[in-house]
Amino acid sequence: MVFLPYSTAASVLDTNAATPKTLLSIHNVAKHFGKNIVLRNISLDIAEGEFLTILGESGSGKTTLLRIVAGFESATAGEVWMGDERLDQRPPYRRRVNTVFQHYALFPHLTVEENVGYGLRVAKRPDAEIKTRVEDALAKVKMTAYAKVKPSKISGGQQQRIALARALVNRPKLLLLDEPLSALDANLRRQMQLELKSLQREVAISFLFVTHDQEEAMVMSDRIALLRSGELEQVAAPREIYSRPATAYVAQFIGHTNLLETEVRGGIARCSSLSWPVQLADGPALFSLRPENIAVVPPATLVVSGRVRLPGRVVNQAFHGATELIRVQCAEELVLIVRTPSSVAGHAEVELEFSPADAVPVRKSAERN
Repeated sequence: MVFLPYSTAASVLDTNAATPKTLLSIHNVAKHFGKNIVLRNISLDIAEGEFLTILGESGSGKTTLLRIVAGFESATAGEVWMGDERLDQRPPYRRRVNTVFQHYALFPHLTVEENVGYGLRVAKRPDAEIKTRVEDALAKVKMTAYAKVKPSKISGGQQQRIALARALVNRPKLLLLDEPLSALDANLRRQMQLELKSLQREVAISFLFVTHDQEEAMVMSDRIALLRSGELEQVAAPREIYSRPATAYVAQFIGHTNLLETEVRGGIARCSSLSWPVQLADGPALFSLRPENIAVVPPATLVVSGRVRLPGRVVNQAFHGATELIRVQCAEELVLIVRTPSSVAGHAEVELEFSPADAVPVRKSAERN
């Protein structure tokens, strides 16, 4: 699946808006389990009202970081602050933070409203207050009609909403979500992504969301923090992290890309039979070129000034509905992946064209243990 750069709705990080106030600050947090280093000096700020996603493959340390913020794990080094309060020195129940886990852990013998109000009853809040806050939380997740129902009688998506309501009823400043949509089927998951984003905007609470799903992160986030082997690879808005990846790992992890290894001499980058002007110093350079930025053009048409043209032979193609992803052999050692409308796919010999501006320089990703 391809991830096209787009803007997230009503982003709190709009460059035209005032700089948002920082809610949570993570300073140089590290976590070791014996000799196993899980997190390496993580520093990250979360703004008030922001939807920040920690994205990474299995074993990258994303859930461990979430558990440190929640208070379920202690950091080996570093600090976590909420405003002027040192959060990591407080027990979990003293933090204005709530967590929604992958497994919702609803009490099967309690009704929906009893599940939502459980934490308030444990805290011995007045009955009238519990009733009002539970009704408000259920209304926010559109589950008022199911207040008297047991969890076994509602769907997985509805159970997810109840888990959210149970967290929201405590009025946290920050909501932590550990892959809460992973148990849902694909269609319901896509629906809940949009609903969860809409709910976050409505309640105006900061969300710290953990997932390994790139599409989910792109759809929902104001910013994405891509974690790799316990280190932050890049932190940026979805559009930027897709269009301007900092490293080869980022470019390959989010969507498809062509990595072009070049040698720069006199302001010209050369890769096999390709060459284009760049503003880089002489020496080796690596570029990311997204498949949708390469066009299939009619043969024998004039080359547009400033664009790069090259012939190729289609060696493989994969159908994706309105588009196809084709592999084109352009030279003995150069194969490009191209995303093209299905209507122009199917030709054995093609002419490809791209703009040098779409070839984005990236750093080589360092090897990590």
